Amino acid sequence: HRIAFGPDGMLYISSGERQKFDPAQELTGNLGKIVRLNADGIVPADNPMAAKGGVTAQIYAYGIRNPLGLDFDAAGRLWEIEMGPRHGDELNLVTPGANFGYPIVSNGDHYDGRIIPDHAPGDGFVAPKVFWVPAISPGSLMIYRGTLFPQWTGDAFIGALGGKALVRVDLNGEAATKADHWPTDKRIREVDQSPDGHIWLLEDGPDARLLKLSPKR
Repeated sequence: HRIAFGPDGMLYISSGERQKFDPAQELTGNLGKIVRLNADGIVPADNPMAAKGGVTAQIYAYGIRNPLGLDFDAAGRLWEIEMGPRHGDELNLVTPGANFGYPIVSNGDHYDGRIIPDHAPGDGFVAPKVFWVPAISPGSLMIYRGTLFPQWTGDAFIGALGGKALVRVDLNGEAATKADHWPTDKRIREVDQSPDGHIWLLEDGPDARLLKLSPKR
């Protein structure tokens, strides 16, 4: 699970499908979903499925496999980073009622070798803005709002676990383009920023370090 408060004051909560597959497409539960709630837990009246009541009313987006990062850009757009099955990791722009297609479509395949059809135009699902084959195994997402690295303001930073890297994606409005891929010798569990604009990385493992990134002088 990941949680984030949006600029609208609402609480956004992501939940994976826990390798159960079909629940990601079922609107009677919250597995494989992003739900949107008021801070007091009440369902907002403007949720895309609010009129249906029950758990369904909480759903903001669905068709999600393993969401491991949520963040908002300066314009208030919600982005989500997702670990795919075997390859096919995704960066998604989340819009109300979006169905990202898992497990019906994915740019990866099942771990047992079964093929999942790729995203295709006109398939009725929302395709990722960026996907990775081979996988990077993303573990976190941060959209940089600082000015210490002005060339990167507004871009997405992703901590890669299996990929052992810090990854940057250039964000331009609703468009996203792969940019930098900086290899590390450790799995990156978390990437975040401090109020002064520094970028911080938390490694994964028994000897993990907390790293502070500063501009080169």
